[in-house]
Amino acid sequence: MVTKEQILDALRPVEDPEVHQSIVDLDMVRNIEVRGGKVSLEIVLTIRGCPLHSVIEADVRSALSEVPGVTQVDVSIGHMTDEERAAFAAKVRGQSPEAAMATPALLAPDAGVTFLAIASGKGGVGKSTVTANLARQLAQLGYSVGVIDADIYGFSLPGIFGVQEKRPTMIDNLIIPVEVDGVKLISMHYFVPDKSPVVWRGPMLGKMLRNFFGEVHWGSVDIVLLDLPPGTGDMALDVHTLLPQSKELIVTTPQEAASDVAMRAGIMGIRTHHEIIGVVENMAYFECGGCGDRHYLFGRGGGDRVAAALQTEVIAHIPIASMDQQAQSLFQNETDQGSEYRVLAERVAQKLQLKTPNPVSVR
Repeated sequence: MVTKEQILDALRPVEDPEVHQSIVDLDMVRNIEVRGGKVSLEIVLTIRGCPLHSVIEADVRSALSEVPGVTQVDVSIGHMTDEERAAFAAKVRGQSPEAAMATPALLAPDAGVTFLAIASGKGGVGKSTVTANLARQLAQLGYSVGVIDADIYGFSLPGIFGVQEKRPTMIDNLIIPVEVDGVKLISMHYFVPDKSPVVWRGPMLGKMLRNFFGEVHWGSVDIVLLDLPPGTGDMALDVHTLLPQSKELIVTTPQEAASDVAMRAGIMGIRTHHEIIGVVENMAYFECGGCGDRHYLFGRGGGDRVAAALQTEVIAHIPIASMDQQAQSLFQNETDQGSEYRVLAERVAQKLQLKTPNPVSVR
């Protein structure tokens, strides 16, 4: 005879697809009834209209179909009360509800996570594109990666990843980041009306950044990339203050105008005791598809000048995309850009001494 204990054991591997924890451990399985081979139960979700309810229901049916003796499964969907939702958020945090209210930080600067800020002196050098491709390549190498789009005024990462229309799940004061290509992403894009400008002064910007640490459930992450706003303004200073142990990667293009201001961004990092692990020279050259010759459309040497000034090295030269590639910002591994980004990810992992992960399949 099938027992309730067998049902719970079978459902324990089933995870909430957003928080990646067992639905049994999160107390989402209710009202189990077993009559011979017929099993009925209720799955309680945090919000009404949850877009992933069909995924959970399908996983539940699949898991119970493997239980010997089960011939029929009836699944109903319920919803949590406000009190149950608060308890759920606390469990996700790994805290009691009282502790969650008292100490809300989920990604503390001293939590053992490696932080890497991606900085540039000016806009238009492809800093966000570098951040997105580096994050994606690190995820493909097997690392658990989070990305904070800290460019509050010029947030662009949701567009680069193609997830502008998605929204983080909100559970009380807990935010579940959007996940794409194995990368967990949070951005100001998700918290402002469509195309509305962000007209904030420095203190509000710093508060929003702290919310990205204190209210977003990142789960277990190996590395968090921060896409900084260009220059040396309030937001960049807040990052330097909040994360004194963060490393930095400087992005520039070959032109002297870009490299000069990139040096200033790097010097700011050094003065706030951030280690500069290297320089990425983006749009370094264009390679002719027919003859293979390299053409340096924006000159040469910008990355080397920045690296020399900051006493570091250029760890990647990213070529300019061809006309048929310029509509995209994420590059496949077989492209010249994708190959360079894979090398960049490997060098970053080595420089940051990230623990070697289990490789994942590239799809």
